[in-house]
Amino acid sequence: TFRQVPAHSASGSAFTDVDIPSWYHEGVDFVVGNGYMNGTSETTFAPALTVNRAMVITVLYRMAGSPEVSGSHSFTDVQAGSFYENAVIWGVENGIVNGKSAASFAPGDAVTRQELATFLYRFADYMGCDVSSRYDSLAAFTDSGDVAAYAVVPMKWAVGTGLINGMDESHLAPMAQSNRAQLAVLLTRLYT
Repeated sequence: TFRQVPAHSASGSAFTDVDIPSWYHEGVDFVVGNGYMNGTSETTFAPALTVNRAMVITVLYRMAGSPEVSGSHSFTDVQAGSFYENAVIWGVENGIVNGKSAASFAPGDAVTRQELATFLYRFADYMGCDVSSRYDSLAAFTDSGDVAAYAVVPMKWAVGTGLINGMDESHLAPMAQSNRAQLAVLLTRLYT
């Protein structure tokens, strides 16, 4: 079960950079209240901060209940004992994320909208959700040709379920970097 603990309130804000009328405040409440994401400090959430691969896989790992891992990894850029090491092992073992190569996970690389859609698609499948819904055609978006081959099905699913919307009526912006506010909102939509 999920618990809703407000990240901020009308009388005072725990996060000084999260405004109550913002489009993402309910998402922040959800992810912080459930312990999936933390603030970047006691008083900031940093909604505009770009998310990286280590952040995203760590959040998904927490959402899965932070299961015990027994495997290992071969990535030379994943530090032993780092906050994301177990999440990376779990993510790779369960097919949610791949390395950029056999030796590199690239934990600090920014996550694009199409990569985030792919991570969420694989995570939803892992969690036993129905991932068969598809948007008929991404061709309605003028930049649909920018969607990488690996991300076509996840993007069709994400758009078809309403998880991801276009940046406007004609642009999907698959290569745009995702930020913490967007991640919080997408995770909230995923669970509602």
